[in-house]
Amino acid sequence: MFEPRPTASTRGIVDPTAARGGFALVRLDPAPDLADLVERHWVVRWDLPPGVEFTQVVIPHPNANVVAEADGFAVHGIPGGLFERTLRGSGAVLGTKLRPGALRVLLDGPDALRPGLVAPAASALATGPGGPTGADVEVAGRRAVAAALAGDDAGAVAAVTPLLRAAAAVRRTPRAADALDRVARVLAAVVGGELGPDAGVADLAALAGTTPRSLQRLFAAWVGVSPKWVLQRHRVHLAADLVAADPARPLADLAAAVGYYDQAHLSTDFARALGMPPAAYARRCAASRDEVGSLAGRTRGTADLVGAGRA
Repeated sequence: MFEPRPTASTRGIVDPTAARGGFALVRLDPAPDLADLVERHWVVRWDLPPGVEFTQVVIPHPNANVVAEADGFAVHGIPGGLFERTLRGSGAVLGTKLRPGALRVLLDGPDALRPGLVAPAASALATGPGGPTGADVEVAGRRAVAAALAGDDAGAVAAVTPLLRAAAAVRRTPRAADALDRVARVLAAVVGGELGPDAGVADLAALAGTTPRSLQRLFAAWVGVSPKWVLQRHRVHLAADLVAADPARPLADLAAAVGYYDQAHLSTDFARALGMPPAAYARRCAASRDEVGSLAGRTRGTADLVGAGRA
């Protein structure tokens, strides 16, 4: 049995420099017995001045999330496009990032694969007689949000873990466990760098010990996106990370680093995923870095003046 581990990557967060000024992100490991279904839990917390709002955009991964927030407790499938959320005032959210394929197990039906799915958390976590009811799920969601608001991240996770465990006990069949294991191996090969940067679906299938057609059927039945989508999205995530880290990096060098034969193909995939070409994204990230640097400089200048006054 493959042993999937939580990841610490921030890939997918658009303009991470600006994001650090809008909210705080904390990540927590799942219970070991749920690691085949849950990649990690996350808490987002924000406190913005009156009249100020912050919009964060995320380039989705092939994962669904179960999210408890003030507006309710819901399951979010893989978005059909970019995920965007505007924050105002103060608040906190607890999310559970599921493993690719895990929502298909918890919802136990093909609706789990529908792009952009948003459904009540009870549809995945209520198990009927003898287990958590829909009302129990809603109460747990409110407890999780209250704990997150209070800064008790472990308590927020503890509120939802029994629900996940109860649903897993009912719906994690041997067939589902086998499918999740095979999908996890494939995703680990992509994210872990076991493939060359220019690898294709055939290379991925060979590493997984199967045929391209069988791999495509596996992903169609359990994940909801194709292996080709996963490879392309991973390259876009890598490219976005590299641009954010060094907005001045030449685009031809960037394309080669993430496995594209030319800059034009990278620009096409990047713009399709992010809504802007790499050059525009580089300008945005550079502007955010300059703004943060300017703020830091003004803060240091104020501190110097205060220090001089005390001297």
